[in-house]
Amino acid sequence: MANSEGNAPECAGPRRRLTSGTTVRYVEKRDWFEWHQPLDDPKSPLSRRLAAVQHHLRVELDRCPTGPIRVVSICAGQGRDLLSVVADHPRREDVSARLVELDPRNVAFARAYVADQDLDSIEIVEVDAGLTDAYVGAVPAEIVLACGVFGNITADDISRTVQALPGMCVEGAAVIWTRNRIPPDLTPRIRTWFRQAGFAEQAFEVPEGTFFGVGVNRLTEEPPAFSPGHRLFTFVGYDHLLGKSQ
Repeated sequence: MANSEGNAPECAGPRRRLTSGTTVRYVEKRDWFEWHQPLDDPKSPLSRRLAAVQHHLRVELDRCPTGPIRVVSICAGQGRDLLSVVADHPRREDVSARLVELDPRNVAFARAYVADQDLDSIEIVEVDAGLTDAYVGAVPAEIVLACGVFGNITADDISRTVQALPGMCVEGAAVIWTRNRIPPDLTPRIRTWFRQAGFAEQAFEVPEGTFFGVGVNRLTEEPPAFSPGHRLFTFVGYDHLLGKSQ
């Protein structure tokens, strides 16, 4: 998992060739496994981001009605946003989840944690999270995590993904998302896109000592049918986006 929140991408695949007009850009493969090390430092900005996301996830798990709770995590990395929260939560037996991640070492890390904690209803899939086929059988969900995604994809792809999220949700579902606020700060536009897609904002915060926003939005309209077979986004990476207008 590499992340939009200030360093590098969270869900990266192999080196990719990207074209924009006649310009060719390359996204270098990074060490997404080593990227997670700052999360072990409680004073790091990434650790503070993680704490904020986990807080909102606990709130959403607490408010879910009796019965099964389906969770999907887009570009899940090592699953730290979700796994330890579920392992210690009173509703853990109600939770089934699919975590989508492309880095094989992060996938192995998450699977080892799931096995150690006997989280049998949580699956980690090693596929491209930008494809809707990755979520077949796991949606509609009560909670969707899109953390470390929006800072690593283009503005057009963010908009497209937000527009598609209702099809991944049950009515009343919550989407928890993050995005850095480095200029140009896209978080105001993202919040507008969520509203236009039928979501009501439940929370938006910028944790102290960080430069990213954490948002929670709830679907307030009847969701459309899920549409497999489509690409939501291409993970181009934070560094790539710094070099071009978003």
